[in-house]
Amino acid sequence: MAKKDYYDILGVAKNAEDREIKRAYKRLAMKFHPDRNPGNKEAENKFKEIKQAYEILSDVKKRNAYDQYGHSAFEQENISNTTDFSDIFGDVFGDIFGSSRSNQKSKKGADLKYLIEISLEEAIKGITKEIKIPILKTCNYCNGTGAKGSLQKCHTCNGHGQIQMSQGFFTVQQTCPRCHGQGNFIKNPCFYCKGQGKLEVYKTLSVKIPSGIDTGDRIRLNGEGEIGNNGAKSGDLYIEIKIKKHSLFIREGSNLYCELPINFITATLGGNIKIPTLNGYVKLKIPEGTQTGKMFRIRNKGIKSIRKNSIFGDLLCKIIIETPINLNNKQKNILYQLDESFNEFSSYKNFPKIRKFLDNIKNFFYNIK
Repeated sequence: MAKKDYYDILGVAKNAEDREIKRAYKRLAMKFHPDRNPGNKEAENKFKEIKQAYEILSDVKKRNAYDQYGHSAFEQENISNTTDFSDIFGDVFGDIFGSSRSNQKSKKGADLKYLIEISLEEAIKGITKEIKIPILKTCNYCNGTGAKGSLQKCHTCNGHGQIQMSQGFFTVQQTCPRCHGQGNFIKNPCFYCKGQGKLEVYKTLSVKIPSGIDTGDRIRLNGEGEIGNNGAKSGDLYIEIKIKKHSLFIREGSNLYCELPINFITATLGGNIKIPTLNGYVKLKIPEGTQTGKMFRIRNKGIKSIRKNSIFGDLLCKIIIETPINLNNKQKNILYQLDESFNEFSSYKNFPKIRKFLDNIKNFFYNIK
């Protein structure tokens, strides 16, 4: 009986790209997988066809050989070690159906991240914080094996963790699909860790936060992440910093920004005002005729850089002129008199921005005539 064309089995064109082949394979595998079709022999056979087609077409060398010689290119292939149906496909589709256990080879533990919020004052001065984090530690009840009692020797690979596959004149090794290269497997999972070999516990750590640290900066604690498998190194713990919103200052790098409200008398006549800095108050001279939005820079009154120890940022103050409210009659009369004195001068010499605006209006209407 003639074998079906592998491209037809997956429903793809002969010039299909790798991602198209993989997409078609996963779609069909999910449809015909035995776990979804229990007792259906036809679905089981279809699934075997799909898997065989994908194994050939997903490998560049095998696909080239198939395109050139067809099925005859693989008539000499055979697998020296065999196992049951569920073992063959469980490892391949563990990511899709969740039926396969995770790989338990020696592997470094995962890195962890912990977000910590601190105040601007704490970021400027530096502080030591205690944090409580959940971590995984080796299960004391099974000593990390994940098994109740002893592990069972894998008979598929005879405890070697590898099986051999002959392909023509070549013999290659592949990881045993039953024990995932371990040579043994868990028959009776540990009651406490459910076969994971690890338990979640909380650990208290003391974190030294240096002065000058900023939002987004990270502190690495070596070896304080997730523990590794089978004696491998633990991962690292990264402490990510977030600075809380401040009532006075906005931080940008080593500079500090603040809005400085002043009354319109000071803005008009000028004067000296006190402004807050990290080291107390300093005097700032406001020139006569200061406008809203004017920015004053006070050198070296920002934050000391964490990366350039000897350099301080600046403090930048943006002037906001506040319009008075809740005036009494006497105050209103004074303002009326002031307004009348302004109206005596039609040139708006006291208000250059208003004069420029009115000139622009005149030019606008003149140009559209």
